[in-house]
Amino acid sequence: MTRFFVQNFGCRATQADGAALEAQLAGRGLEGAGERAEADLVILNTCTVTAEADNDARSTIRRVHRENPNARILVTGCYAQRAPGELSKMPGVEWVVGNSHKTSIAELVAGEGLPGSTLYHGQIVNGDIFETRDILTAPILDSTGDRTRPNLKIQDGCHNRCSFCVIPFVRGRSRFVDADQVVEQVRQLATKYREVVLSGINLGRWGREAGSTMRLADLLRRLLAETDMQRIRLSSVEPMDFTDDLLGLMAESSRIAKHVHAPLQSGSDTILRRMHRKYRPRHYADRLEKARKLMPDAAIGADVMTGFPGETDELFEESRAFIEAMPYTYLHVFTYSERPGTPAALMEGSVPVSIRKARNKVLRDLAAQKNLAFREQMPGREVTAVTIEPLGLALTDNYVKAQLDFPYTPNRLVRVMPVAVTEQGVRARVLSEA
Repeated sequence: MTRFFVQNFGCRATQADGAALEAQLAGRGLEGAGERAEADLVILNTCTVTAEADNDARSTIRRVHRENPNARILVTGCYAQRAPGELSKMPGVEWVVGNSHKTSIAELVAGEGLPGSTLYHGQIVNGDIFETRDILTAPILDSTGDRTRPNLKIQDGCHNRCSFCVIPFVRGRSRFVDADQVVEQVRQLATKYREVVLSGINLGRWGREAGSTMRLADLLRRLLAETDMQRIRLSSVEPMDFTDDLLGLMAESSRIAKHVHAPLQSGSDTILRRMHRKYRPRHYADRLEKARKLMPDAAIGADVMTGFPGETDELFEESRAFIEAMPYTYLHVFTYSERPGTPAALMEGSVPVSIRKARNKVLRDLAAQKNLAFREQMPGREVTAVTIEPLGLALTDNYVKAQLDFPYTPNRLVRVMPVAVTEQGVRARVLSEA
């Protein structure tokens, strides 16, 4: 019996793909290996969002071949979709399978083969990602140790064409998991877990395809009505997809986490235009102000980028000042990385890497200040939380780690009272089960 090991790189969508792959392989009689070195087949499910992600994948391929030279290596994922020939030339790589054919990997490794593949040094199976309509999805649990909050991918692909981003070209068109299937998956998860996180490459576009009349808020209403899941949390949603309907529903339902994550990328109007983002700072501010008015204690976060081509000192300061004015409670700060094949990679005005990193630190420091100010308002204000691993920790409704006053059992929804601020979160007293 072939023993397999799947290693995932990058975002939660990739991790969800990997979980679905594992289920398909097990369904064909293959056995999962506990460690990479024990596997006959090693599947590397790659990311390609940055140059560092590519480097990480290549380094891992070399390491696997060195540590386990008899293992058959299959490389899939976003890097495999973007540059299959590059990966196929690496020693030890037997197959390179793009996202376009990821749903057929189980058949391929079972010896059934696939039509239309092309042989290089390894066997490349790749196609037009924009013709792909399938979605690989399975619930995943946090790889960092918390096994209490499953993440469920319900959407894949992206119609946007941000000038810095390669993802639409490796993930394809926006498509979504059918509402009935989502409801059934969440219903099953609710028998074991207290919280589920809904995610996607462009989650806010769920339902926005020809022939569909449902939107994300409509799906949430079905989940509230037809499942017993105690808490539903949304991952990242593009700012203009935070409609009044969606924000209103989030505010009125105690079962939807008060957590708004709306990618910004830049607070400079000029840079947003160069990025081909579909909103201006005033549009973005309107959505966050609406969210804060409806949910005064909500977590509000964003992805922001430093060092985009053409970002002068003045434009960076414009972005920094806008970010400072927004009601953020946390930020994910990224340094711009050129991606081959994207319009931004050919733009003039490249910012030196040292300046990109210095600006990154400025925004991370600002984010830390905002997060501390937010947490300092929490003591004395009751909030609900899901107890998580390791023992004695919980995650509040508004996305703050709470150190509990005793080692409460994980995977419970509780009412807590924050009593003090810690280095990264708060200390809290458990009041009762919620």
